Amino acid sequence: MAAYIVFTKEREHDAAAMAEYAGKARAAGAGHPLKPLAFYGAIETLEGPEAAGAVIIEFPTVEDARAWYNSPAYQDARKHRFQGADYRVFITQGL
Repeated sequence: MAAYIVFTKEREHDAAAMAEYAGKARAAGAGHPLKPLAFYGAIETLEGPEAAGAVIIEFPTVEDARAWYNSPAYQDARKHRFQGADYRVFITQGL
């Protein structure tokens, strides 16, 4: 069953850290079965606080999603995201 990791950027506070994150996060995808479905496109907020950006990545399974997220390469990238912006990140199963 497909799974999705959803990133919602709430606010950015360090553009340089986010640039470092972007390069490392992109490289962390190597060897993982991921498919970007949405990547910082236009957002229309219908409910709740405004989002500054959103990313949706599809994986074949929840296990594949967790393997990517917990990989050493992504964990190295993640520390820069923590420095650069506030996000909400979650995994959800598809139908």
